[in-house]
Amino acid sequence: MAINVTHLDHLVLTVANIDVTCGFYERVMGMKRAMFGAGRVALHFGNQKINLHAADNLPDPNVKHPTRGSADLCFITTTPIGDVVAHLEACGVRVIEGPGLRSGARANLTSVYFYDPDENLIEVANETAR
Repeated sequence: MAINVTHLDHLVLTVANIDVTCGFYERVMGMKRAMFGAGRVALHFGNQKINLHAADNLPDPNVKHPTRGSADLCFITTTPIGDVVAHLEACGVRVIEGPGLRSGARANLTSVYFYDPDENLIEVANETAR
């Protein structure tokens, strides 16, 4: 028997400064900060969330290798990629690659790449027909 995985509920990023990270994702990516549990912080978007761990204060003793800047995340948007690039430039965020064509989970992608404040690699993409 195989496990039938249907979607991702959340992921966790280890970050240097939760307020700086929240500010970036709220301003650049339009996410919403929310508190949960005992003072924990998450960023919500669509039906998903990103939980944040401060590198100097991990809430979970089971985390073996908390490393900021080690994530590579891809976010799908319906905003045209040209508008994404213009928005990133207006926010002072440097595009490091793209727009370019990539292969996604459900479709081909037209993507741009940039770094968040912890140097996680962030990809923002439009889905296109295969």
